[in-house]
Amino acid sequence: MTRPVAYLLAGLTGSGKTTYARRLEAEHGVLRLSVDEEVFARHGRHGVDYPEEEYPARAAPVAEDVQQRLAEEIRAGRSVVLDYGLWLRVEREAYKELVEAAGGSWRLIYLKVDRAELLRRLAERNVRQDANALTVTPEMLDQFAARFEEPCGEGEEVVASDSHPPP
Repeated sequence: MTRPVAYLLAGLTGSGKTTYARRLEAEHGVLRLSVDEEVFARHGRHGVDYPEEEYPARAAPVAEDVQQRLAEEIRAGRSVVLDYGLWLRVEREAYKELVEAAGGSWRLIYLKVDRAELLRRLAERNVRQDANALTVTPEMLDQFAARFEEPCGEGEEVVASDSHPPP
């Protein structure tokens, strides 16, 4: 029997994680778990239905719930894709350990996109009103980039964000 796979997506806001995850879901039947969509379902739109500065406090318990569900799905033999940024190496390592402890294998997919392309995508996305369209200014993107720990030597697969998901 083949072990289920957890696709762990790493990348900045606007790097194409949701698009990539949706392709895995549609083309390979992988279960997509999204922290942002669950926060939206529980609390509404960030910066509209609640103050922007409350997002981390509202997202933390959701991320824990999603993490628990990921482990449950892996234990049940189902492959999943985590539609979440995983900006910090310590987060990525914790998810890898969780997946392995649940009996699965992981693939760390790093969606690497340059700043100019991120800004272009964010300008388009900022006008939408859905769970995956948190408004991000150029200054915010720079703050995010300063906190993002680029995957290096972690078993990551660096892919263009518009490429097709791996089999």
